[in-house]
Amino acid sequence: MKSVRLKCCLSAAVLLLTAGMRSEGAVLEPSAAEVPSVAPDADFTDSDTLLLTVSELFERGMSASLVLRADTLNEEIAAQELRSARLARTPDISVSLTGGYVGQPTLFRRGLSDPTFPETPDWSQNYSVDVTQPLYEGGRIRRTIRRAESQEKAAGLQTASDAADIKLGLMEQYLNLFCLYKEYDVMRQNISESERRLQDIRRLREEGLITSNDVLRSELQLSSDRISLRQTRNSIMLASQRLDILLGLDEDLLIVPDTAALAPVVMEESYESCLMKACESDPSVLLARERVSLAQNDVYIARSGYLPVISLYAGNALARPVSRTMADMYNNSWSVGLSISYPISSLYRNRTRVEQMKRNVSLMSNAMDQTMQELRMTVRDAWLRHEEAIAQVETLELSVLQAKENYRMMQNRYFEQLSILTDLLDANNVMLEAELQLTEARTRVIYTYYRLLRACGRL
Repeated sequence: MKSVRLKCCLSAAVLLLTAGMRSEGAVLEPSAAEVPSVAPDADFTDSDTLLLTVSELFERGMSASLVLRADTLNEEIAAQELRSARLARTPDISVSLTGGYVGQPTLFRRGLSDPTFPETPDWSQNYSVDVTQPLYEGGRIRRTIRRAESQEKAAGLQTASDAADIKLGLMEQYLNLFCLYKEYDVMRQNISESERRLQDIRRLREEGLITSNDVLRSELQLSSDRISLRQTRNSIMLASQRLDILLGLDEDLLIVPDTAALAPVVMEESYESCLMKACESDPSVLLARERVSLAQNDVYIARSGYLPVISLYAGNALARPVSRTMADMYNNSWSVGLSISYPISSLYRNRTRVEQMKRNVSLMSNAMDQTMQELRMTVRDAWLRHEEAIAQVETLELSVLQAKENYRMMQNRYFEQLSILTDLLDANNVMLEAELQLTEARTRVIYTYYRLLRACGRL
């Protein structure tokens, strides 16, 4: 009798515990043939919701990304450097205005014993305009402009690469939230089924067909399921908050994925076609190639130090007094000519720099080869994982059907007193686990598809 009373007291305590954790609202029935919709139910009514499509996800993510803002600043800096490099082809014009006090000159006609002090003006003035037009600098100006163009292009490719990575990261967070909603629905349905089963077990207990132990174990299982449901709900709130932060939204806003754009997709192209497109359009590969071209251009810039510099110059100067006679008169003079200079010291000073730039070309070529190797491995991995995810969905769909049939059979056997409760609960757990695995597998198909698009440089 003491044992029965203890079981009854424990059963009552479990009922009081689970009564406060029961959730309200309708349960969405997922379909095995298509992606079911998700929507917050009564458990999420305390939060404002936002139905977010994939296109809106990318648009908001791109505008709120701090990484892309930094990339945009780098592009603007590169564009300014290009304009500065092009201005090197324009003439160098300088205007100078000088004026000052002229001290008293001293002249010695016979050695240093008979000084004379000629009369001179007290103030001097000088106005000049000089123009220098570079004609030839060994290709340095042209190569400098080419270098600035490469840097601007590299900045754009870096932005494209970062944007693709950000899109893939946002999609991973988005699909994780979608998967949590699906798991939440599956667990809600499982709890609803457990509640109906518990009512039947209690009815059998009242009829004296089973012991109180089965009721207690069913209540404990139901309590555990409700705790798991609460944990999943909290995970949804946290995943939504992470997306809110990444998208620049209010952290309390509950994001609801748009399942219309999340139907399972299959890459219809062959692996060779994906690899070829990746080599042609992947931003990281294009960026590595541009860096090799930039390093080769730096070699030509370094070699320009061996070549002469030719410039056209012109100038005009107006000065008083006359510098030779110190007469208080304005003297206007102008000149036009051609300047040619050759740095002899560059024959031994510039050699080290040229060798350094050549080594940098080899280094950038090596980096490009590493990028190509990594790209081939990434594309292959993404391709196989996508195929693997598709095959896993097909297998798990059959497993879910089998688990449901097994649960139905065990439920009938239990209520016909042909099996024990442990077998029924095990069958229920197997069915729940199979449905959760199927949900994750369907989500993984979508993610691996976007990952394959990223590897091919098309995201």
